[in-house]
Amino acid sequence: MYSRDSKTKRPPRIVASCIIMLLFAFKASAQDTVHISLQDAEKQFLDKNLDLLAEKYNISIARAQIIQSKLYNNPTLQLSGNLYNPDRKQFFDVSNQHGQYEIGITQLISLAGKRNKQVKLAQTTAAMSENAFFDLLRTLRYSLRSNFFQAYYLQNSMRAYADQITALEKMDATYKDLQSKGLVTLKDAVRLRSLLYSLKADRTAMENQVLDIESELQILLANNHAYYIIDLPENAAANLPAIRNTSLASLVDTAYANRQDLLMAQNNLLYNQQNLKLQKAMAVPDLNLGADFDKRGSFVDNASFLTVGIDLPFFNRNQGNIKSASYSIDQNKLQLTQQTQKVENEVQTAYVKALNTDKMLESVDPEFRGQFEQLLKSVTDNFLKKNLSLLELTDFYDSYKENMLQLNQLQNDRMQAIETLNFAVGKTLFNN
Repeated sequence: MYSRDSKTKRPPRIVASCIIMLLFAFKASAQDTVHISLQDAEKQFLDKNLDLLAEKYNISIARAQIIQSKLYNNPTLQLSGNLYNPDRKQFFDVSNQHGQYEIGITQLISLAGKRNKQVKLAQTTAAMSENAFFDLLRTLRYSLRSNFFQAYYLQNSMRAYADQITALEKMDATYKDLQSKGLVTLKDAVRLRSLLYSLKADRTAMENQVLDIESELQILLANNHAYYIIDLPENAAANLPAIRNTSLASLVDTAYANRQDLLMAQNNLLYNQQNLKLQKAMAVPDLNLGADFDKRGSFVDNASFLTVGIDLPFFNRNQGNIKSASYSIDQNKLQLTQQTQKVENEVQTAYVKALNTDKMLESVDPEFRGQFEQLLKSVTDNFLKKNLSLLELTDFYDSYKENMLQLNQLQNDRMQAIETLNFAVGKTLFNN
């Protein structure tokens, strides 16, 4: 872990950070280098992420369908008139004295509460669209936060490389001068240089990892013209609340209330239950109610009629759709049970992993990093004074690199475990 003594800032660390900044600037020569905090990243993500903005339209589309489902059927108006009167040899004779015309109006009236049932279906569909949006938000936010911490600790590891590379470059220049004077052997000079090249190669591989993560951050934040330098408090991983203070049962209950994919499965079951009621209502024929006026084509002039029409459900009683809706309910019940078990399993697994990372991080001395960095400078100085052999220097540098990487990875593992737990319960309970 990082040293808790915020006043202990050694000049080599500052130089190393400057070198890393220069490397980032070189890698992102066509991009703006932007320092960004987690809070700023989340705000930009919510405001600009294109996937979220596009998914939000599905909610508006579904809500518009609620409006549509509430509308009544339009009445139908029919007009018919005399095309040609052969007695008077006149086209379009619709006069009151000799012409003929008919006027009729009909209205379809839905029975058995079909309209209300369709409204409920549309409302459930809108709720499912909201579930889909918030589940996408949960997934993308997890990706953002996971990449954010991954990028931070990789960049932090690169600073550890920079400390070593800076020191080795100075020693390499010194050895090159001493070799030209015959004061050191070619073997030692080459071995020192090979260690330098090995560290640079490792750092380049890590830079490429950072670039891959940067690419994902740029997509999530909808800005491919920025190279992000992650700002995070050095003690962020240590200051998180201990997971063991929260019970697994409470986390599962939180997941039941907040996991949008689980809520969507519940709404999907509700949708099919409502659909079954609608399909049963569809078996009831609708009523056509109307009125007609006939000028002189009926048994009397100026005849008026009331018309009533209804289908006779002798053959089609919507049997197939009713059975289909019933089977869908049985299927959805199984899917809901499976989704519930999946949520419980994910929360339990994430909880245990978070506990494990907590235990491991608590076992690390918080002063270890600072002591190791001080020792790095001391070892370098003693090597230049010939108090240490090249083999001892090489062993220490390897040990330093591995330990710094492991410390960064351990802190990253805890942050990732916390975010996975937040993702599993569907709510940011830790690391707000």
